[in-house]
Parts: sequence; C-alpha cells; structure tokens
Amino acid sequence: MATSWGAAFFVLVASCVCSTVFHRDQQTWFEGVFLSSMCPVNVSASTLYGIMFDAGSTGTRIHVYTFVQKIPGQLPFLEGEIFDYVKPGLSAFVDQPKQGAESVQELLEVAKDSIPRSHWKRTPVVLKATAGLRLLPEEKAQALLFEVKEIFKKSPFLVPDDSVSIMDGSYEGILAWVTVNFLTGQLHSHSQETVGTLDLGGASTQITFLPQFEKTLEQTPRDYLTSFEMFNSTYKLYTHSYLGFGLKAARLATLGALETEGIDGHTFRSACLPRWLEAEWIFGGVKYQYGGNQEAGAVGFEPCYAEVLRVVQGKLHQPDEVQRSSFYAFSYYYDRAVDTDMIDYEKGGVLKVEDFERKAREVCDNLENFTSGSPFLCMDLSYITALLKDGFGFAGSTILQLTKKVNNIETGWALGATFHLLQSLGISH
Repeated sequence: MATSWGAAFFVLVASCVCSTVFHRDQQTWFEGVFLSSMCPVNVSASTLYGIMFDAGSTGTRIHVYTFVQKIPGQLPFLEGEIFDYVKPGLSAFVDQPKQGAESVQELLEVAKDSIPRSHWKRTPVVLKATAGLRLLPEEKAQALLFEVKEIFKKSPFLVPDDSVSIMDGSYEGILAWVTVNFLTGQLHSHSQETVGTLDLGGASTQITFLPQFEKTLEQTPRDYLTSFEMFNSTYKLYTHSYLGFGLKAARLATLGALETEGIDGHTFRSACLPRWLEAEWIFGGVKYQYGGNQEAGAVGFEPCYAEVLRVVQGKLHQPDEVQRSSFYAFSYYYDRAVDTDMIDYEKGGVLKVEDFERKAREVCDNLENFTSGSPFLCMDLSYITALLKDGFGFAGSTILQLTKKVNNIETGWALGATFHLLQSLGISH
C-alpha cells in the first residue's frame, strides 16, 4: 500500500456538507436539484469537482464530490456530495457491452447537470469496477470497460489514462475503513482508536480493522496485513476481500448453482425458500430457476442454516480480536436490517450479531408470513448470521453500527479514491 496518498487524504476536512440522492425510478428526479441543494452556492476557480463511478455487481453508482481550495497551496475541503445510481450493474450486460455503457452515459448526465460548464474540462471522471466484473471472464469484462471508456472520451470531462479499471478487492476494504474513520473523526486525534468496517456486496465481502494485539499480527497471514502512514502515525491494517462471498454469490453457492452455471430446465431448491415458490432469477447475466423444498418438514431456520453454513464454514480466516472490536457495517448488512425493521432506513442503528440470528429464526420459521418481501429474506439473514459467526468468528454479543452515511456522506471507498485522484492529477494544488 503506497503511503503518499494516505497522508494526503486525511488532511481533508468536512466543512459544510450537503448531499442529494436521486432515484432513477422517479420521472422527475431532476426537479429541484440545482436550487438550495447545489453546493457550494458561489462557484469560483477555487471550487474543484471529482466524479467517481462505483460499478458494483448489483448497480452502478455515481458520486460527484465538491471540494473548495480555501487556502492556496493547501489541500481542499470537502464541501458536499451528489449521489445517484442505476440498476442492474455492468456485469448484467456481459454480452451487451454497448448497452452496459449506455447506463453509464445516463449517469454522466447527472454530473453534467451538477457541475458548472466552466469546470467540465478540469473535472476528472473515473470508473472503478468491483466484484461483479472480477467474476466475469477477462475478455468479457474488458469489453465492457472498453465501451465505458469510449463513453468517457465523448464526454466534456477530463479523462485520465487509467479512467476505467477493475479495482483490487483489498483496496475496497482499505478505502472504506479510511472513509468511515475519517468521517467519524477517529483519525484526527493521531490515536490508534478506530472502528473496523464490514462491507457486504453482491459478489464479495470485505473486513478491515486495526489490530491492537501483537498476537493478532503474529497469527494473521501476511497478505491480510497492510501498513501505511498518515498524520505521522503508522497503521498496520488487517484487511481482506473474499470474492464469491457477497450476498448474491452466496445465494448461488447455497443453491448449489455455482457448479452448474444455470443448466436449462434445472430448478435449484432450498430449505431457505417458501415451499410453494417457483421462480427465476438473473445474476451476472445468467438465468437460474429456483424454488422451495417441497419435502415435508424440510423448511425453517435449522435446515436453512445447515445449507448456508456449508458456504462459509472453514473457508474464512477468524482473528480472535474481532470479538472485542467495534465495527461499522454497511451495504447488504444495512439493507437486510432495514427490510426486517431492525433499524430505521434513514438513521440506521446499532445491533448485535445475535440480532441477525434472532430475526433469521423469526423469518425462516414463519416463511408464509413474509411472502410480501424478498423470497430470499430467510436465506439472506441466515447467511449474514453464518458469515458473521461461523465465517469471521464474531461473538453473538459483538455490537455493530449499521450505517449508510456518516455526516451525510455515503460510506464506502469512493470518497478516498476521489481525493486521491485529484491529488495524483495535481488538480488540488
């Protein structure tokens, strides 16, 4: 891990923060965007913008960050974020790369509307793809990225040479940890008191924390540790990305579909699904037929948990220290907690690991009462429970802070990556 950008990133200070989230299913999504929600109000030469695309397995997201260079020669201040997304993700267009690139073009219009025309040519645009494209065959992933790059070249924005790429999974975890601990103020005091981060995407999952015990460092595989410096302090992070252990990839593994790649006419069945269910699901450009287990007594939490346990048991490293650490959890951890009313959609909340197990039991043992939600709800909650307890080794009493935003800024790796982008191009000086 290079250390140059690490030190630079943390000088960034959030001043006035504004954030606008749009939803593409609203035909009038653009109304009112550039009134009081525009930040900053007075655009000048000292205002900088950065456009970061997060191309995930389930959707493509755009983050348009506004920075202000308040003092010449010093790093800029974060002024605000505009966020939007489209579904499905690029990987769904595995055999239609031009169509996939068109979804990116749609989001580029948000950036054009958000950034003054006078700043277009000096505003860099970058897309970083994550696990969804990592799982695709190399030639198909590159075909998608090529078409996106062509879209970028036609845009009025600054297009760096490496503007479109697949990001290594370990950097997702590192940058998410950086963002959360920066926004929560944990890094401003030069101390080693930080929070860990748990990110659960569709195709991969990441765990990152700062070990406090020498024993953890001694017992951890070397490629799970990354050292870097910031604020004149050296941090050695435990971080790892598990490809194939995201929520949707885990569904396929639980169903046994990973080995057969969606054989035509074959229905994958699970005790985690309602007995009456017969449906189809498309993930990664492949169509799967799936349904409930029609044998008597073969549904509910216990048989479901036995299925998901096979996906994670013995396959993830378990550092003992996680049982005594504080963690922020987001992405699908957050979404499934919201779906089952365990936390508030806007405010998030605090849960224990055992709360996921309790809710999984409630849902799985009463499947007929949850037919209005996702048919995968029982499977997803059971998998999250197994991932936390039997995968990572968390105690049931471990407390998790479920959050989508910190100080009104989206959690995840995009903020740190954008600031690093501005620094590497020399735009922020």
